[in-house]
Amino acid sequence: MLDLRPNCELCDRDLPPETTEARICSYECTYCASCVETILENVCPTCGGGFAPRPIRPKKAWRSGKQLGLGFDPASEVRRHSSFTTEDIRAHVARIRHLAPEER
Repeated sequence: MLDLRPNCELCDRDLPPETTEARICSYECTYCASCVETILENVCPTCGGGFAPRPIRPKKAWRSGKQLGLGFDPASEVRRHSSFTTEDIRAHVARIRHLAPEER
């Protein structure tokens, strides 16, 4: 199950579970749509993969007898921050941004 991290790892913007502005890579690195589009150019600074919109976890269990939703599986409260410098991120993005995610 997805971790649903609470913030953009670059600008530290809050990304609550219900937002449609969160983007994740296949390793669940989490960034806001603005950073992904304007700074990262769809290149994860950690793995080099692309991003997809983070799914929304329902607030409640919609099926009786099932322990699903945020009430049973809450979002993470652990804030994370990229370990890479701005210069390193720029260089990494410039090196591979011309490749489509499926070609990286």
